[in-house]
Amino acid sequence: MSGQSPLSMMRPAGSRLGNRRAGRRWPRPLLILAPIAIIIALALLWTWLWYYAAAFADAELSGWVEREATAGRIYGCTAQTISGFPFRIAAHCSDPVAEIRNSQPRFAVRAQDLTFSAEVYHPTLLTGEVTGPLTLAEPDKPPVLRANWSRARVRVHGRPPDPDDVAFILEGPRLERASAGGGNGPVLFAAKHADLQGRIVSGSARDNPVIETVLHLAAATAPTLHPLAAEPIELELDAMLRGFKDLAPKTWAEHFREMQAAGGGIDVKFLRVARSDAVVVGQGTLGINAHGKLDGLISVAVVGIEHIVPLLGVDKMIGRGIDRLAGSDGASQGLNALDKLVPGLGGALRDSANGGLIDNLKKMGQPTEIDKKPAIVLPLRFSDGLIYLGMVPVGEVPPLF
Repeated sequence: MSGQSPLSMMRPAGSRLGNRRAGRRWPRPLLILAPIAIIIALALLWTWLWYYAAAFADAELSGWVEREATAGRIYGCTAQTISGFPFRIAAHCSDPVAEIRNSQPRFAVRAQDLTFSAEVYHPTLLTGEVTGPLTLAEPDKPPVLRANWSRARVRVHGRPPDPDDVAFILEGPRLERASAGGGNGPVLFAAKHADLQGRIVSGSARDNPVIETVLHLAAATAPTLHPLAAEPIELELDAMLRGFKDLAPKTWAEHFREMQAAGGGIDVKFLRVARSDAVVVGQGTLGINAHGKLDGLISVAVVGIEHIVPLLGVDKMIGRGIDRLAGSDGASQGLNALDKLVPGLGGALRDSANGGLIDNLKKMGQPTEIDKKPAIVLPLRFSDGLIYLGMVPVGEVPPLF
């Protein structure tokens, strides 16, 4: 055939047809519009997904609010907005307030701002940011407590109304009494960092949950709580709470009453309290008696027992005994009265009592080591709410119900 080479004439007809088809190209407009159409479709799909997840997260948040309302904790805010498109869902609440109606007396907690957010791909994990200051007051009365921080976060995981994991993380928290004039009062608690986490490790929120609670405090002080906490301490606590019937909205007193009825208790898996001059490490088990008070034993290893005993208030116990012997019915004089009779006698008796207790505790305890430092193992005993280190009274825990 004219115009064709012998080689092309020898190729099969199908091969020549395939070459002609292979030479065809898509029209240029289609090559441009196809990726644009795909992008638009993906954008529409992502927008639908965001609004779907936003509705889910809103229902999630509403579920927590309804759950708390049944427990007598009512939440509200002056204005609420939803934002965060395209990757997050954020619910912002201005001037949030929580009315606690299941306590006596009732009180209200107010903050400046609250924002809860969730990722589009994980709407069952809510993360909250709280802006202080936070105040606590009884109805129609000025605030009695004021708290502030550099940053406060709340994390709630699970589908309403049953949480699986709740955590509170505070940076630079500070709690103080509010003065009558609106100024700052005595500091009750301060820390560099504090976080508290509770998660269900066995059972479920509706059926015999076992809850692991982990608490961390860094550079924490609570001078009005106990002299041991007047200087900065580091605290780590890992405990298991057994015996709850469920996590239905109730007061904590009701939950602990159910724990006592079920024979449950608190397993202290790990406890560490460290000051600059002393360290206490321990573990043990506590139960609740019929009066709602703690009974049980925590075995503790103590470094620096000579720095702890003088802070246990032995001189106050001796002073109260002196007051009783003297028949004093007025203001307590204690060892100061002895100093007035014989200068230095009260101080000598105080030093002698502390020194004798330290020697007795060292003889009573078993030697061990903590952080390559010599320590002694002693029983930290809870008896009807009273706390004893060996035979020395340390403090008292109020009833849980």
